[in-house]
Amino acid sequence: MTFDVSDIVSPTHGHDSGTLLFIVRIEGGFAWLVDGKRRPISRPKRKNIRHIRLVARGHGPTAEKIRKGEPVTDSEIRRSLARFAAGASEDEGGM
Repeated sequence: MTFDVSDIVSPTHGHDSGTLLFIVRIEGGFAWLVDGKRRPISRPKRKNIRHIRLVARGHGPTAEKIRKGEPVTDSEIRRSLARFAAGASEDEGGM
C-alpha cells in the first residue's frame, strides 16, 4: 500500500495502536506521524510504514496545509482528527 503526506492512519503495532494520526513526512520506508497532543508537530513519531494502516485520505483545510508544507498548529491537527473521528462531513468543515 502506498501512503501520502496528509493521510490519516492508525498504527497496528505498539502502544499507540488504534489512534488516529496524520502523516507529515514519508522517507525511506518510514512515516512521521502527529496527532497534535501526545505527538505534536514539533516531535513527530517515526513509524515503519509496514506497521500502519490507512484509515482515510486527507481532505479539508488541515490536510491541504500539511500537503503544501504550510505551517500547521497542533490545535488544528487535534480539531481535524476529532471531527474525522466524530464522522463530520466536509460540508460541516470536517476532514
